[in-house]
Amino acid sequence: MSTHDNLPATTTADEQAAIEAATAALPAHAPRRTDVDPKAARRAERQVALMFLGSALMTVLFVVAFVAIPVDETVYIWGIGPTNASNIALGVTFGLAIFLIGAGAIHWSKKLMNEKEVVQLRHPLSSTDEDRQAAIDAFDEYSADSGFAQRPIIRRSLITAMVLFPIPLVVMLRDLGPLPGTVLRETLWRPGSRIITDPTGRPIRPSDLAIGGLISAIPEDLPAVQEEEHNLNARAKAAIILVRMEPQEIVSQQGDNWDFGGILAYSKICTHVGCPIALYQQRTHHLLCPCHQSTFDLADSGNVVFGPAARRLPQLPITIDPEGFLVAVDGFAEPVGPSFWERGNS
Repeated sequence: MSTHDNLPATTTADEQAAIEAATAALPAHAPRRTDVDPKAARRAERQVALMFLGSALMTVLFVVAFVAIPVDETVYIWGIGPTNASNIALGVTFGLAIFLIGAGAIHWSKKLMNEKEVVQLRHPLSSTDEDRQAAIDAFDEYSADSGFAQRPIIRRSLITAMVLFPIPLVVMLRDLGPLPGTVLRETLWRPGSRIITDPTGRPIRPSDLAIGGLISAIPEDLPAVQEEEHNLNARAKAAIILVRMEPQEIVSQQGDNWDFGGILAYSKICTHVGCPIALYQQRTHHLLCPCHQSTFDLADSGNVVFGPAARRLPQLPITIDPEGFLVAVDGFAEPVGPSFWERGNS
């Protein structure tokens, strides 16, 4: 059916004629069964409510599965094989929670909301006050047509589903792991940690590094920690580079006598977004990050000379042990890795 009650007050006779012509081209409106049969309408209403309540039930089951099913438990699925039971349960319950809300909303709109064929001509983008008021009136009318206020069982079941729906999103935050605490500020470097080459694992003597040379290195206990933790988190924080220059070329350091015979140790992780760095310019003693071109002066405390990095590269104080191998005097005095809003130099 065509509705002219919603036309703006500024509609001209020509526009009304065009609207009537377009409306006449529409197929004849056929009422739905729910429009003429109250029993069918009530049945559709119950179906919509069951879908919303089913979504709420799936949300609750998601939380139960998250808590009750061990993360290492497996289940055999035909055609797939052994599969993690927790992932299957969480995926099915959360997927059904989303699906049932969407299916219920679609069923509600197709079976119960008032349907009208409306033709409206295109107008300039700027609207008059009369058009704005007409839009508000149309919104109020369509809101009433949806039956949201008149059908409490749908309204309440939808509210129940929508209130419970965010719970899985909150619960899944638990999978992000524990709060970081001091983990972002601590590395494996300790007083006396021997420095070894990465990846060969060979201890380093000062004579192994020529003037202008660069070596990527790690602490000696890193391989054992990686094998125990089954991840690369410790490596991402502990990786360093060793460079050697003439002692008189060192302008400044982050601590007194933190070098050994012109050998300096710096974190290998850019303080911008955490890219590994190893592009060393021997003549200028600049270290260039390949990701965003942050440049650090290793002869001057690792200070930033160019690019988006906001902090200097942390320096590792080094010396030699009784066997003549390079070791750390202590850990980093500044946090390694990317900068963020709460991280300064401490």
